[in-house]
Amino acid sequence: MAGDKKTNQNALTNNITEGDDFSLRSLSSEDVSQMAPRGYCCAKSINPADGRGRKLHLLQMLVLPFIPIMALIVQTCIMLNNIMIFKHDSIEIENQVTFATELGKVVTRMQLERSEVAFFVYTNGTHYRTNLETRFRLTNEALRNMSVWPELILQFDDSRKVYLDKTTFITNLTTFRQTVKLSEETTVTDVLAWYTTVNAAMLEHLTQQIKETDTSGVWRYLLAFKNLLKSIESTGIASVYGVNYFGKGYLRSPNYISYIQHDSIAKDLLNTSLNYVAKLKEEYKLLSQTMNNYGNIRLKHDIIMRNEKRNPNYSQALNYFDSIALYTDELRKLQRSLRVTIGEYVNQNLQVAARQEAIGVTLLIVVLAVSPVIIWLVHNAVATIQVYAANLSKKAKELKREKKKSDLLLFQMLPPSVATQLKQTRQVPAEYYASVTVYFSDIVGFTEIAAISTPLEVVTFLNKIYKQFDAKIECYDVYKVETIGDSYMVASGLPVKNGNKHVSEIASMALDLLAGSKHFKIPHRKSEKLQIRSGAHTGPVVAGIVGSKMPRYCLFGDTVNTASRMESTGEASKIHISLEMKKALDVIGGYKIEERGFVEVKGKGMMQTFWLTAKEGGTHNTVEIEAPSFFAEDEDNEPVFIKRLRNENYF
Repeated sequence: MAGDKKTNQNALTNNITEGDDFSLRSLSSEDVSQMAPRGYCCAKSINPADGRGRKLHLLQMLVLPFIPIMALIVQTCIMLNNIMIFKHDSIEIENQVTFATELGKVVTRMQLERSEVAFFVYTNGTHYRTNLETRFRLTNEALRNMSVWPELILQFDDSRKVYLDKTTFITNLTTFRQTVKLSEETTVTDVLAWYTTVNAAMLEHLTQQIKETDTSGVWRYLLAFKNLLKSIESTGIASVYGVNYFGKGYLRSPNYISYIQHDSIAKDLLNTSLNYVAKLKEEYKLLSQTMNNYGNIRLKHDIIMRNEKRNPNYSQALNYFDSIALYTDELRKLQRSLRVTIGEYVNQNLQVAARQEAIGVTLLIVVLAVSPVIIWLVHNAVATIQVYAANLSKKAKELKREKKKSDLLLFQMLPPSVATQLKQTRQVPAEYYASVTVYFSDIVGFTEIAAISTPLEVVTFLNKIYKQFDAKIECYDVYKVETIGDSYMVASGLPVKNGNKHVSEIASMALDLLAGSKHFKIPHRKSEKLQIRSGAHTGPVVAGIVGSKMPRYCLFGDTVNTASRMESTGEASKIHISLEMKKALDVIGGYKIEERGFVEVKGKGMMQTFWLTAKEGGTHNTVEIEAPSFFAEDEDNEPVFIKRLRNENYF
């Protein structure tokens, strides 16, 4: 029986909690904290209405805007770092351009000095194209203006390598100049070899420097600048052999080969420079169109290329030397124009870097300045929300208490499952039950007792006995339908169906109530004991809600009438049951039943009925209780199903 009772209780609870459970509950901050996922440490800590929860909630809300702010700060710092790297690279490029320009000036001055010295040696010191001292001074000035001296390595024909610093180089250069001026044994070849070796070393260093800048946009300009310098260098070397040809009338094979090599190299390097910089190509085209001796240079080049023997002609050699000098001067104009272009490009990069740096620093300052303001605003907003949440939580608790009271009252008037459907604004249609058991009881002699008692005494008497009955029936899977006067109506098998258990539940309950009533004393007539008359019947009924104001859960059908007749035709302190209920109890077994015989029942005729006397293996009451203590003076008994729902946190 205990197992059956537990099953019925679970069925009742499941039916109540199934569906929209939240329709019966007030959602408050406590509910939110209780709905935390399983495994969450200290669910109460996330309750924003709780002290610790408020701190955690405030921390979370402050962290949320802090994350994008930190991301923005990090992004700004990264951008600023990239800008600084770009600026540093631009400065490095500027330094390299400055160095290349300074080194280019030195190479140019050395080329011019080589031409003047070669001409001086070729004419045996009898003719000067310009004053050598002036040319030497200009070269020295270019050397002094160099901010950084390259690692100069001179490679001579005898495979000697000489490493020269700036001071040593100037000393050697001065010595070589004095030798040229004072010694008559110096040849053009010696001059050409010395200056070419120095220029080759400087141009090689310049090439290495330009290779380091191949990741920047200025690389092609620097490469064009370097190639143009090398082109002028090769043109100057070739011009020495050209002067030698016109001055001597013939070039020996090694000199002729050298002329062709340097002339070809000069043209290839010039074309490379022009292809790298479109602007330079346009300027060279204009140069070829405006230069007077340009055609004469090409003509003399063709003559040298044939290398036909001819009479030495000093004036033609001088004319050729002047033409080549004019041509190289024009190329140096292109070189200066290219230096200006490189300078503009580098300055533009530096300006862009400076602007970006200013923007980055400004943005970082703004972010750092605005961040505390945002955090402060979020803090104030969260604090306001928490105050509102605390007030709302308080109101929700008050509402929850009031709702609990109304639910307690409602569940005492209607079955919980039916009340749940009504609260969800659902229609509760009448339902047919094929087999239920209905129980009726009334108080023997109630009319006489009421006649000699005051109304208040009658109400007190009925309230006391039925409160005890109400508490008692909670031990069984039954539903109290109603009380009218002294009539007490109970049914089993509805509104939650329980198979065929409804018969045994009503039988056990009836025996229990009968045994307990024998210990009940009428409050205002202590000498008189209570006697009740009970009747029960098993059969089909239809149950449903009747009315919209103060709705009642009512039972309809002949089963109800028959159960009422069983009670009215019964006897005091006995349980009168029908043949249908007796057969159902026989199937279940475990109950003692005595035949009463045939009884005239109003509206039914003669019916065979029986007395339910006891349950086999026990006393008259099916559940062992201490009847005196059960029916003691307790005015605060609460229905057991309400306690059960309360313990299961239904409210």
